[in-house]
Amino acid sequence: MHPRHTSRFRPDNRSGSAPGPTGPLAALARGCFRRRWLVLACWLVGTAALLVVGFRYAAPADNDFSGGTSESAHAQELIRQHFPTQNGDTLTLAVTADRPVTDPAVRTRVESLLSTMRGAPHVVEVADPYRTPGQISADHRTAYATIRSSADQISADTVTPLLDKVKHASGDGVTFTLGGDAVLSVEQPPGGPSEGVGVLAAVIVILISFGSLLAMGLPLLTALFGIGTGLAGIELLGHLLPAPSFTPIVSTLIGLGVGIDYALFIVTRYREALHGGAGQGAQHGGAEQGAWQGATPEQATVVAITTAGRAVLFAGSTVVIALAGLFVMQQPLLNATAVAASVTVLATMVAAVTLLPALLGFVGRHIDRLRLPYFGRTSTTSPLASRWAGAIQRHPVVGLVVGAAVLLTLAVPALSMRLSFADASTAPRDTSAYATHRTLADAFGPGRDAPLVIVTDGSGAALRPVADAVRDTPGVAAVTPVRTSADGGASEFVAIPTAGTQDAATPKLVHRLRDTVIPQAAAGQRVYVGGPNAATIDFADSVTTRLPWLITVVVALSLLVLLVLVRSVVIAVKAAVMTLLSTLAAYGVLTAVVQWGWFGHALGFATDQPVTTWVPLFVFPILFGLSTDYEVFLVSRIREEYDAGADTREAVRRGLASTARTITAAAAIMVLVFLTVLLGDDPAVKQFGLGLAVAVLLDATLVRMVLVPALMELLGAANWWLPRPLARLLNRRAAPARAHEPALPRT
Repeated sequence: MHPRHTSRFRPDNRSGSAPGPTGPLAALARGCFRRRWLVLACWLVGTAALLVVGFRYAAPADNDFSGGTSESAHAQELIRQHFPTQNGDTLTLAVTADRPVTDPAVRTRVESLLSTMRGAPHVVEVADPYRTPGQISADHRTAYATIRSSADQISADTVTPLLDKVKHASGDGVTFTLGGDAVLSVEQPPGGPSEGVGVLAAVIVILISFGSLLAMGLPLLTALFGIGTGLAGIELLGHLLPAPSFTPIVSTLIGLGVGIDYALFIVTRYREALHGGAGQGAQHGGAEQGAWQGATPEQATVVAITTAGRAVLFAGSTVVIALAGLFVMQQPLLNATAVAASVTVLATMVAAVTLLPALLGFVGRHIDRLRLPYFGRTSTTSPLASRWAGAIQRHPVVGLVVGAAVLLTLAVPALSMRLSFADASTAPRDTSAYATHRTLADAFGPGRDAPLVIVTDGSGAALRPVADAVRDTPGVAAVTPVRTSADGGASEFVAIPTAGTQDAATPKLVHRLRDTVIPQAAAGQRVYVGGPNAATIDFADSVTTRLPWLITVVVALSLLVLLVLVRSVVIAVKAAVMTLLSTLAAYGVLTAVVQWGWFGHALGFATDQPVTTWVPLFVFPILFGLSTDYEVFLVSRIREEYDAGADTREAVRRGLASTARTITAAAAIMVLVFLTVLLGDDPAVKQFGLGLAVAVLLDATLVRMVLVPALMELLGAANWWLPRPLARLLNRRAAPARAHEPALPRT
């Protein structure tokens, strides 16, 4: 008998039992299987209670990324202390008319609408264009009013009625539009139909993969329980760690993808054990056709949890560790999002190893009931993948060179990536926010939406030379008069750039002012450049500076997890390098689509724009975690075959054939779930989904199907190298290289 058969358990049909795997996971699987009613009741009651409490007492979102130790943060703190009337969220009412806005009839309509605005909840100030200098254009056909609220964020309940009033007030040659961050949030909510479409896409993929309605339902049901508890948990967690408004949709996308994937791998292994490894038996010439023949549902469940379930725990832990790397950025809101996403991943992981075994207990041998015509199958092995692996193994150098060349080519645009936050200029053209931006940009210049607030301690005398120097700086369109706070503790003025927020010239102007213009004019006085535009630039600079640290921390921590699981330094390092290549390629595609505009309009992006600052931060650790998932499921299966006696070439072929169909289905689910966000409105979330979809697609195809088998073929026995100190630390002996297996086989 082949040596690897000794590692499989063969049920004793006379007693109906077998010793089977042992250990904590085996005990957990048996306990959940045997006490399935109790486990199911606990999940039902616990999830229902958490959903009710979590969504009833949900914490409000916090979208203020201006905190920290940046110069804009210091400027904001001075403004908060000494100019209290400038605190709070603002809206902008834009007015255009076919005659001068100073016409009595137009003025009456404008002032009537402004009176309505003054009566809105929490409004503390309305800057009337007829009483505030500089708010009527040179041709007198455009004007604007600023509405300031006492609230840090104007609620949707306040904005929506105001949008209706503004729309109904327009007509007869006068057009009103309303803009501001609160308007953007209402017109471009982070959610949308994507979650429902993502679930439907997952249903279709699993049906095609399993060919059974019952087998399809288990991964989906398990994932939904995990996501529901995770989302309810993060709503409550927001009271301790305030998170941005995009956090729930990001967590849902991650949870939906990994939750279905984890359950999918476990159900696949369960079916394989239940059907006696039929797929592999066919592949291996029938030698092990009966290795699992006659396994009971309980035995199959234990096998699934101790093999695929173990990989799920490692994979999920890697995702959480990768997300924890975001703490390197030292940005509280990013930390909160990382924790929230981690909670969702943990919930789906726990559901996969507790709820799913209980559900398998109810299903038993009926896992393949309700099969679909033409799709019903019990084999989990892919003969096509086996032949493909053989082709790559015959020409590993060609596969390695071609695969790496494609990834590096796709990564080239990432060298020119610019970072910023989406604003009204990137909103869909049919929104009020964009109409307001366009109106004011045409009448007052594109820099009207990118003001720079320049502030210092003390009286305005020291600030006037700075204002003069800034006024004479190329790229500055206008400078307001210097004003001193009522308490005399600070002074400020506002500089209006000639370029807009998304223009590459604006960050250059801010750096020029900070580095040369202001220090030369301030004569030792500490002067800060702040405002929302400067805060965006500071955040992007922080990301650029700290991203290498994030990559280093995530790679190092993930390497440790992989090393423990696969017990090979070479494979762990290879996985890290491959994931870095996938990430860079995803960044390149994202830059080409979003920033360069390649197919951008077809994918729902209103205009060319910089990549949203937080997107690459989340794409990298999440991709690293998800990529490690696939690496864990593939390499752990290869490792099983290798430890059972197969040489590396045969172990790779068998491992790829056994997992290719499931990994392909899992990756297809991920890609479709992430792409469904393109149906939504929020451009940042759409970028996030597109980046992850491209990255997962590349990882599951080029990396997993080409680069991994090619590299493992070239490295041979060197794949399993583990230094003796590490081998002792991991409580095992390093596997010796087989005499018949050269480290570098012929190509």
